[in-house]
Amino acid sequence: MYVAVKGGEAAILATHDLVAEARRGDESVPELAVAQIREQMGLACGRVMNEGSLYDPDLAALALKQAQGDAIEAAFLMRAYRTTLPRFGSSEPLDTARMAIRRRVSATYKDLPGGQVLGPTYDYTHRLFDFALMDEAAPGEVQTRPAAQPLDAAMPRVPDILGAEGLMEEEAPPEGDPRPFDLTREPVSFPAERDVRLQAMARGDEGFLLGLGYSVQRGFGNSHPFVGEVRVGEVAVEYVPEELGFAVDLGDVTLTECQMVNQFAGSKDVPPQFTRGYGLSFGHSERKAMSMSLVDRALKARDFGEATTYPAQQDEFVLYHSDNVEAAGFVEHLKLPHYVDFQGELELIRRIRKERQERQDKLADQPSEALPEAAE
Repeated sequence: MYVAVKGGEAAILATHDLVAEARRGDESVPELAVAQIREQMGLACGRVMNEGSLYDPDLAALALKQAQGDAIEAAFLMRAYRTTLPRFGSSEPLDTARMAIRRRVSATYKDLPGGQVLGPTYDYTHRLFDFALMDEAAPGEVQTRPAAQPLDAAMPRVPDILGAEGLMEEEAPPEGDPRPFDLTREPVSFPAERDVRLQAMARGDEGFLLGLGYSVQRGFGNSHPFVGEVRVGEVAVEYVPEELGFAVDLGDVTLTECQMVNQFAGSKDVPPQFTRGYGLSFGHSERKAMSMSLVDRALKARDFGEATTYPAQQDEFVLYHSDNVEAAGFVEHLKLPHYVDFQGELELIRRIRKERQERQDKLADQPSEALPEAAE
């Protein structure tokens, strides 16, 4: 037994060396720097920050490098590191209405107050390979076109415009404005409140939420959404130290916010109006924020007296299965030794097969009964 343990330990240590070798790859190729990943793979870093539930572009880039680009493994690294960090307080609520806009589009109003700001997006590209990017010897020249005039400082959010007409559902903090639930410190119970659902989706797997959002649009949910607004930009993070009593600006974070607009036919107590789905994510993460907002509205079905018959409308299904770190752990643990369990099942199958064969042999040895003659 001691030899087996020592041998297993040596093999595990050897895998660490093999991982490092595989991560480095061909040593004749220059090694990627963390700064290169942070600056040139910003969308991947944004995903890792979201699913790792920690905003730090440098650590996200390091995690991607260490994990060989595996986004889920990188998110796992981020979450593991996050548990070691002290918590000294909570920031003030972020005011996305004061966001320094880099991108802002709406599918509901062509002449949007403040204007449409396309910004950096792949929406209008042709999805053809740019083979010039393979020529590393020729540095690419980025040509920027300054705007003819600065962006409008006042960019009202579309749901606020509809709300001014009384056409959008009102949203207000719960009575007493209690502290939001913290799912990293408290056990989740069901049915889950919206603050819990939004937290879980904010760090949920982008692909899983994308699939659920797609299912809602395909008819597996009572939803016909419009993108009220997607905005990307920097928002100030403010914190109020107890010894000062006033807010201090800690810096800016890049966020993506999406508000979906959905029609609601009304009920006995609520007039016909538009309802909203909300998504907020770190970095430039439009697909994540949009998927989150679609599922958020689907999860509000119970609040509007709608049937909850589809996966995207069931909070327990969404919250438990959207966490890719937990899901990956549960799936990948199947690779670990299960020798005792398997041997138990192996012996059970052998015994069942033996008993079945004995029954069949016994039946085969019995003389067949003569069939009664057919009556004329």
